[in-house]
Amino acid sequence: MKDLTINFTKLNGLVPCVVQDARTSRVLMLGFMNEEAYQKTLQYKKVTFFSRSKQRLWTKGETSGNFLELVDILLDCDQDTLLIKANPKGPACHTGADTCFNEKNDHWDLSSLEAIIKDRKANPQAGSYTNKLLESGINKVAQKVGEEAVELVIEAKDDNKELFLGEASDLLYHYLVLLTAKGYSLNEVLDVLKKRHSK
Repeated sequence: MKDLTINFTKLNGLVPCVVQDARTSRVLMLGFMNEEAYQKTLQYKKVTFFSRSKQRLWTKGETSGNFLELVDILLDCDQDTLLIKANPKGPACHTGADTCFNEKNDHWDLSSLEAIIKDRKANPQAGSYTNKLLESGINKVAQKVGEEAVELVIEAKDDNKELFLGEASDLLYHYLVLLTAKGYSLNEVLDVLKKRHSK
């Protein structure tokens, strides 16, 4: 992440920082940084602000443990406002709400499922079907993907929406397990599709 040329002069050494969930794009909060807070954020990869009320640096989560792990920082066209993309480790608001604007931040997509599968791989849980599947080896996982694909094709010939969607879900889940077992990610697959689309 390159160091940005930020104009800290307009607000007496401060710049406003809009914090956005890197995965869901939900706006989590607004804070202010001075140059020292910005440099500390870059160094430790935990979003740090300058508290105007306490007149000191303040790392979000320093007391609650609900850190904002830095993903990226973007600078606006006037070079005096930051957009910070972060992974929140718990609620962003001191009230316990997901965001400081009292919005839910409960987005669910294939990346969410992939994150759960990766977590199971890194932190196995007794009785977990995902762990049993991962421990069975690549051949078994690949075989399950093939079985689920055939079951989806069979259901596609009928008009039972519930069964068809159930088999489609099974196929996507097992496919993500196979990607994880191989050490690849969904984003790598999406990159391939994006390159094909741009040709």
